Amino acid sequence: MSHPLVSVICLCYNHERFVEEAVQSVLNQTYPNIELWLVDDASTDLSREVIGGLKEKHPHIRVLLNPVNRGHCRSFNAAFWQSHGEFIIDLAADDVLMPDRISKGVDDLTKAGPEYGVHFGDALYINEEGSELGRHSRRYPHASVPDGDIYKELISRYFICPPTVMFRRKVLEALGGYDENLHYEDFDVLVRAARQFYFRYSPDMLVKRRLTANARSRAQFRLFSRHSLTTLAVCRKIMAMNRTEAERLALQQRLWYEMKLNLRLMNGDVFLRLIKLFLQNTKRKI
Repeated sequence: MSHPLVSVICLCYNHERFVEEAVQSVLNQTYPNIELWLVDDASTDLSREVIGGLKEKHPHIRVLLNPVNRGHCRSFNAAFWQSHGEFIIDLAADDVLMPDRISKGVDDLTKAGPEYGVHFGDALYINEEGSELGRHSRRYPHASVPDGDIYKELISRYFICPPTVMFRRKVLEALGGYDENLHYEDFDVLVRAARQFYFRYSPDMLVKRRLTANARSRAQFRLFSRHSLTTLAVCRKIMAMNRTEAERLALQQRLWYEMKLNLRLMNGDVFLRLIKLFLQNTKRKI
């Protein structure tokens, strides 16, 4: 069996407590052919000291140290365009890969065929101390998760745990990497990927996702969230990508949810822009 190169891009920002465990989870993979990139986005804690120690112990790790904070999308792209893997994983430095995460992803995508470009699965949620909080599949049961052409489903509802995702390199190349104009990346990159490629779901638990007080995933539910502007931008992209009436209606469902959320978060300007987009999408003929 061949083992194509897999690039893991581990992004660190003030993760001094967790980055060593994240890196060790990559080193402990059962898969034999891995390229690890460790990117620090100008951390203000002791992350760089920890990273220096890891580099000294494991010289093969590729390290990028941003002189200023560039954000997740730019930091990921900087490593991605220098990497060489046929498959790519975006690993936050506070998450942990299960030992066979990479081998399962490569095997599943290889068996599925070249039209399948993205692999995802179940996750175990943990707290800052590493204690278990429950599985992603408790709220999103395996039988409810679509496989193959999931574009319409991705528009209308959340079901993918982003840290579980593995991409074929050709997917990210086709998309031009992450959109660096956005505040967060997962909704955008997943819907754009789903427009062109099939997704393969695995019921296996692939990742431990750490829930912390400052987690980026929680930012969208905070008052005056900057995430809302990115979500609005992605919804505009979706309207341009949609091809069917069912997809148009799926976007209506998403916009309705986002309007209610932003009203609750007191994002008045974004709320008004969402209403405008909702009305535009209502009148759109496909």
